[in-house]
Amino acid sequence: MNFKDLPLESQMLTTLDALGYKNATPIQAETLPLILEGKDIIAEAKTGSGKSAAFGIGLLSKLDVKKFRVQSLVLCPTRELADQVAKELRRIARFKHNIKILMLTGGESFGKQLGSLSHQAHIVVGTPGRVLKHLNKKSLELTNLKMFVLDEADRMLDMGFIEEVESVMAFTPKEKQILLFSATYNDEVLAVSRHIQKDAVCVKTTEIEAANKIKEQFIATQNKEDSFVKILSEYKPTNVILFTNTKIESKELAENLQRRGIDAIAIHGDLEQYERNDVLVQFANKSSPILVATDVAARGLDIKELSMVVNYDTPHAIETYTHRIGRTARAGAEGIAITLYSSYEQERANKYRDGKRDFIEDADLKGSITYKLKSHFVTLVIEGGKKDKLRAGDLLGALTGDAALMGSSIGKIDIYDRQAYVAIEAKFIDDAHAALQRGKIKGKRFSVWIL
Repeated sequence: MNFKDLPLESQMLTTLDALGYKNATPIQAETLPLILEGKDIIAEAKTGSGKSAAFGIGLLSKLDVKKFRVQSLVLCPTRELADQVAKELRRIARFKHNIKILMLTGGESFGKQLGSLSHQAHIVVGTPGRVLKHLNKKSLELTNLKMFVLDEADRMLDMGFIEEVESVMAFTPKEKQILLFSATYNDEVLAVSRHIQKDAVCVKTTEIEAANKIKEQFIATQNKEDSFVKILSEYKPTNVILFTNTKIESKELAENLQRRGIDAIAIHGDLEQYERNDVLVQFANKSSPILVATDVAARGLDIKELSMVVNYDTPHAIETYTHRIGRTARAGAEGIAITLYSSYEQERANKYRDGKRDFIEDADLKGSITYKLKSHFVTLVIEGGKKDKLRAGDLLGALTGDAALMGSSIGKIDIYDRQAYVAIEAKFIDDAHAALQRGKIKGKRFSVWIL
């Protein structure tokens, strides 16, 4: 289906075309007509299938821009997913001036959010806890809400958010359109749908979507750490998410790999928000090729190209497995998903035997346990950002000017409100750091340090 087949404003169609949205993905084609009709829906589609754009186009199309009140609320289980959704909505919202989209998540200054809310917004994207806190403080008001979206609804249940979601809903009008989106559904999610939705239409496109090109392999081993290093040596992936089942294991495993000469960083639920940002920036800008993660990182990570996913622990549920390996082979690319299992996990691993997945032994691996993997880039942090009017061009100018770096030695640049992150080729990091410390950016000195 072409977006021109839908009753969308010409300005939106022009914007969608400019953004590369030529034809609707299956989930967009199936849900958008229903959303525009005002139906409640419960939609299941694969990770990376265009779910955010599906509900985003729908709620932006129905927005009354002249009415400066919150008309749509999107709840996400993690800050990372909320940030990803907000960015996608802002991209599509370019079709019309003055659309305000506000993100409300934990880990950000509550006072700063109060200031933003004092000027109202059309759309709020947030996590349940922080949204509920604003509702209880009466800094957020939802009496004009028309659309309510739960993104990654099954993860909301996994993370114990259902009570907070219901508390948020108590602040919303009785009459509203409710959309539930996720990559997997279970009986619990369907029960929630029956409880909060009205005559919801079920949409499932996982069976008609193009299968992800993922090579799935299960490896029996008695030394997972050695096996993982051999996998790196054999396949030489550009980047890997290595999943563990516990926070403690993720931290310890990252430290063990570092001691073996493999650059790895860990992300888990015990990190402060600024620490999570630092970790995700380093992984996304290729300053660390290995991200050791618990399942909280399986949602909302916007990594466009991921070579490999490795399950260091065999997932307890097929839904968890699906979400984990769905991080690789995005947008038509090919990927590898490997699961390591010990003799204690044999029974659990056997549940994944389906004739399509390869089951081999550690002895079949050809790699070396002495393999080293160092990052090509190192991240430089500048204590200045959007609030200081810093742009990527300003940082490029300083680095290619004062620091005399070639443009090819500068990687990804991320600019946030108060900080900027720049990936620098490892062999030039000290020169870049020294030059920015003694020099100026836009005529001003900023604190600079190596992450």
